Amino acid sequence: MKLLLEKSRLILMEAAVVERLRRDGDMMLHPSLANGPLIYDKAGRKALSRIYQGYIDIAGEADLPVLLCTPTWRANKARVIESGVTRSINTDAVRFMQELRDSQKTSAGGIKIGGMIGCKKDCYRPDQGLAAQEAEIFHAWQIAQLARAGVDFLIAETLPNIEEALGIAKAMETSSTPYIISFVISREGCLLDGTDLNSAVERIDSETKWKPLGFMVNCAYPTFLCAAKQPPKLFKRLIGYQANGSALDHDDLDGAEQLENEKISDWGDAMLELNISYGIKILGGCCGTGNEHLRYIVGTMRRAQP
Repeated sequence: MKLLLEKSRLILMEAAVVERLRRDGDMMLHPSLANGPLIYDKAGRKALSRIYQGYIDIAGEADLPVLLCTPTWRANKARVIESGVTRSINTDAVRFMQELRDSQKTSAGGIKIGGMIGCKKDCYRPDQGLAAQEAEIFHAWQIAQLARAGVDFLIAETLPNIEEALGIAKAMETSSTPYIISFVISREGCLLDGTDLNSAVERIDSETKWKPLGFMVNCAYPTFLCAAKQPPKLFKRLIGYQANGSALDHDDLDGAEQLENEKISDWGDAMLELNISYGIKILGGCCGTGNEHLRYIVGTMRRAQP
């Protein structure tokens, strides 16, 4: 993963998965584990594979590497035990993703699988975040399962609270697997708990012996970063952005009955600006995005090249 980052100008990351399944309405998501248990259902596996395959195809056509994440965002130990689903769900999800990668006729080497986790409680409620030491203990079980299953990297997404993010980083650094910490931010460019982004990055870097491969932002519109106002040193560590398709605040977006999106060209141009002007190499989508968003990125980038 480190070598991939060093040699690549642009790396695609998946766009929405859970949100697409929810909006399509054909698949019933698990009340506490979201899309994870779909790997045990024939129709569910087909639906997941269709979404991931679309992202693989877009990257392959553009000859770009692509990062895909396991459907395990909510598969922490407490939720798994409470659900009654098999405790091997994280391992099984990794195997599902590996089989999908291995089935590719081309570009399999450019597909990297990330073992994904999330915060314990509501990702838009930073006041519900765990203290660092509690988080380190709580998330260790899931992190260990994903790492042992052979993911290419670990990633914690949609983290609103610096304390829980720090605890997750401390748990991840013991795995010997490269890892990424991804925050959810407000439209002022800060974590939802009010911590400025650069301070959050510096704290985790200073309090871990084995630092993250890098940091990302997800589940926020690209302009929320307020990139021009961020200190330049942030962009030495901020390596990726998975943006929502809408510029609505999180509370409004989370409660919206209908999908609210900005123009794909506005979204894509703002994303490409992060790559071209600030060196953010990993670009992908979050809520409200799909194939067309990634196609805009690669198509526009291709047309801009001499």
